[in-house]
Amino acid sequence: MRPGAAAGGGIGGSSSRAAGSSSRAAGEERALTSVATGELAGGGEPEDLPRLWHVTLSVSGEEAPLKEVRRALEQLAHDHPFLLTSRYANDHAEIRYWEEARDLHDAAAVALRLWGEHRQSAGLPPWEIVGLEVIDRETYHQRIAEGYGPPPATPVGVHPY
Repeated sequence: MRPGAAAGGGIGGSSSRAAGSSSRAAGEERALTSVATGELAGGGEPEDLPRLWHVTLSVSGEEAPLKEVRRALEQLAHDHPFLLTSRYANDHAEIRYWEEARDLHDAAAVALRLWGEHRQSAGLPPWEIVGLEVIDRETYHQRIAEGYGPPPATPVGVHPY
């Protein structure tokens, strides 16, 4: 029997006894048990806890006026302040940011929707996604420490290539 579970089985220590009866002594508190986000599976790592993922989204397409590309990326950054930095030219752009998600699949799914879902609201060019990299925080920091990978996103903001 697990610690805190009442004898007699069932949820809350109930069994086939009459309703309202309990195996606890009068005044004894029942241990609360629940399945919460992050409960340990087999004593190992927490399950389903959000993690930070570094996302680099690359888009490209037909040339657009640089002023319009910059304005659109600035609007996207204003609407979604999680964006760290954007680099752009008249026919391509790169957006880098941190995403909080349960796993890589969730982080990638959000990233793949970002450009299309905000194309009209931010006035983004009708470019297609041509690249996506999603790495966990540990891998990002390891790359930086080893001197390879993208440099830290400084200065933050929207900048031409």
